[in-house]
Amino acid sequence: MPERQNQKNKDFGERSFGRASIRAIEGEGNERKFELSFSSEEPYQRWFGTEILSHAEGAVDLTRLNEIGVLLFNHDTDRVLGRVDRAWIDDKRGKAEVTFDDDETAELIYQKVKAHTLKGVSVRYFVDSWEEVVAGKTSSDGFVGPCDIARKWTPLEISIVSVPADATVGVGRSHEEVEHQKPKSLGAFEAQVRANQNYL
Repeated sequence: MPERQNQKNKDFGERSFGRASIRAIEGEGNERKFELSFSSEEPYQRWFGTEILSHAEGAVDLTRLNEIGVLLFNHDTDRVLGRVDRAWIDDKRGKAEVTFDDDETAELIYQKVKAHTLKGVSVRYFVDSWEEVVAGKTSSDGFVGPCDIARKWTPLEISIVSVPADATVGVGRSHEEVEHQKPKSLGAFEAQVRANQNYL
């Protein structure tokens, strides 16, 4: 179990959300500003089991988003769309106000968000502290095991994404990158390792 915990502690996660909860901010000078949801407590299947991001008071460190937060496209650090103006927690959800840049890269995605073609939002984050709830047990705040609750975590960036996986928040979770997808069975991994060894 310690090895699993150590690996979890090194793991960066991504959660994407899809149902339209991005809204344009009205008013003169706010034409490129939107308010969106980027996280929730919806259970999510990771390689180690069911993960829940706690949104209890003090659980989410928003310092990075509020000081240097950026808006990306599909978590691509070379495709910066704009900035995070402010981030906060409201009703067990991570919320943010973002502003799109007006360069060529940002303009295309801005127009697709404005037209409601793109509605998915994803957050990349790092977990500092976990609580493991075993099967049949319930956490103090009502989460039923088996699950792992991120009790201290830090959002690193927010992305507009083209393929959302969880429809509970968004500019309304992206389908996670390969290393974060729901894993195959252990037997499948072992077979792949043997095949790789034979190839070498």
